[in-house]
Amino acid sequence: MTQSQPATLLVELLTEELPPKALARLGDAFAEGIAQRLAARDLIDGEPSFERFATPRRLAVTIHNVRALAPEKHVREKVLPVSVALDKDGQPTAPLAKKLAALGFPDFTVSELERAPDGKAEAFFLRYAAPGATLADGLQGALDETLAKLPIAKPMTYQRPDGSSVQFVRPAHRLTALHGEEIVPVSALGIDADDTTLGHRFLSEGFVQIQHAQSYAETLEHKGRVIASFAKRKQAIRSQLLEQAGEDEVVMPEALLDEVTSLVEWPVVYACRFEDEFLQVPQECLILTMQTNQKYFALTDANGKLRSRFLIVSNIETATPVEIVEGNERVVRPRLADAKFFFTQDKKKPLAARVPLLANVVYHNKLGSALQRVERLEGLAGAIATLTGADVALAKRAARLAKADLITDMVGEFPELQGTMGTYYARHDGEPEEVALACSEHYLPRFSGDALPTTATGTVVALADKLETLVGIWGIGLQPTGEKDPFALRRHALGVLRILVEKQLNVDFVELLRAAYAQFASVPNVADSTDAIYVFSMDRLRGLLRERGYAAGEIDAVLALNPTRLDDIVARLDAVREFASLAEAASLAAANKRISNILKKSEGVTNGGVQPGLLTEAAEQALNAQLEQVTPRVQSQLAVRDYTGALTALAALREPVDKFFNDVMVNAEDPALRANRLALLGALHQQMNCVADISRLAA
Repeated sequence: MTQSQPATLLVELLTEELPPKALARLGDAFAEGIAQRLAARDLIDGEPSFERFATPRRLAVTIHNVRALAPEKHVREKVLPVSVALDKDGQPTAPLAKKLAALGFPDFTVSELERAPDGKAEAFFLRYAAPGATLADGLQGALDETLAKLPIAKPMTYQRPDGSSVQFVRPAHRLTALHGEEIVPVSALGIDADDTTLGHRFLSEGFVQIQHAQSYAETLEHKGRVIASFAKRKQAIRSQLLEQAGEDEVVMPEALLDEVTSLVEWPVVYACRFEDEFLQVPQECLILTMQTNQKYFALTDANGKLRSRFLIVSNIETATPVEIVEGNERVVRPRLADAKFFFTQDKKKPLAARVPLLANVVYHNKLGSALQRVERLEGLAGAIATLTGADVALAKRAARLAKADLITDMVGEFPELQGTMGTYYARHDGEPEEVALACSEHYLPRFSGDALPTTATGTVVALADKLETLVGIWGIGLQPTGEKDPFALRRHALGVLRILVEKQLNVDFVELLRAAYAQFASVPNVADSTDAIYVFSMDRLRGLLRERGYAAGEIDAVLALNPTRLDDIVARLDAVREFASLAEAASLAAANKRISNILKKSEGVTNGGVQPGLLTEAAEQALNAQLEQVTPRVQSQLAVRDYTGALTALAALREPVDKFFNDVMVNAEDPALRANRLALLGALHQQMNCVADISRLAA
């Protein structure tokens, strides 16, 4: 290496087609691994700055300001304790000579060593300047370590031309390593590095020489017809899709965009069509089959209705794409025909007639069949409908049919359509619209931020579905542990919480859990886990509320009361936030904390209500009088759920509370006086905690 100034380094590994779903992750790990390991060897001047590249056939990185030679390092290394290095006469020992030789300094004398304290004793230390690593050595190590650590699920074993066996995600063919204009003499997977790579399989002339590491991406794009950057290629696809769509909307989930980006090196978008007769099939089926089986992009009009035109991303650019278009249209036709066939066949048998067949489907070996689960859902949905004021008959009917589409041909082919197909088939069978919608809505919300059910019936069945899972799975001892949650109980709990909070349902959460547990009366070995699930759910609720911007202290104050009605949680939090901004808040919060501690230590001492005749001190008389004035105001505000008004009314208590604690001894020697003062504090405590435990706001 003769490169004296820092320069850009290029490393590219050319392979057979890499797994598309893993490409982005592999590209990131390859680039970051090499950059970080070179930085650790001090071969990068300044903070690491690099660009990552990943195409179906290559992993690459360009790193800026890479040194050809790392700076010298000043090393201070312990040699031996003085007691070992010198004999009783102060002369060097054989162990010292042996140690210095092992360190590569056999000619060093004792006078050239540093003698310094080492804990309670003294030791000799060696100071020397160690030469920095060369780029060739450093890159070789970084490359070896990075390749060994790549996230490869199933490595392939293949043979090189020389007969040696190699393991990697796919067979590797070329290695390019350039520091500026110079080849770095490294090797990987049995391949020596050079300055040449391969361009596009069909659109380039094959070999492409990279003149300078910094021109890698530009050279490959112009001479090799390869867009090496994953991000740039993805953006090119997105732009072309939108351009080809015109006034239509493109259905382009990010996961599909990523996968298609991983399949092409020179993306070109073409428009294709299918026969309008297929539009009679639910569009979700057509969209899913195009996405899943063919990696095509569906188009809809402005109202979301599917078009018979769709877009494909090709790896070939041509002025006459007729064969490409016709070939893809020919390929998609049988897929759409299958979907049409499944839909037609499924409609011949009503959902209600499919329900008994769920007896042949195992839900869980300890919880019975899918039919037994449906019967529990039916009973639970009826109970929840009664509690929430929803239509009981509709709720029970929807719960009865909600899982029936699991044994249809369409859902058997596309499990992602469960619920969606139930809605279509229920409508075809003439079921009430709320029942039909509940077949799909009962799965909501499926993930963080997902929509909630829109109908009362869908809401009831969604609650029943999630509560039955929570109580049943937890009850047989399969609650989440650490990061493991195979039955998604965290997601189910969050779904229940979101429905109760956001829809402001006037229903007791613990009562819902008990209603769910009641459905398992005939199932042996299902423990009553109501208390544990409540605690678990409140932890989930804390996280949910933090995501919505509430402070930990505000949340703690409200949840400290162990609420079982969650429809007013947000109103209470807003009230606590408003109260905390008052000038009187800090003093009242501190006082409430003090009162809580006093009452805990004095449980059982109070004699019931406050007896005015036993209020002997002016400060306690004033506090009682003020409390008698404030209490009706607080209670009237609570009655109309004006929690902010209730807490604000407490502000009038600040001065008498402060004076009470300054002038009155609560633990008076006279038992009657002590009990009466505790009763007064108890009444005060009750009002102060009517909305939240404001002591949790104390610093």
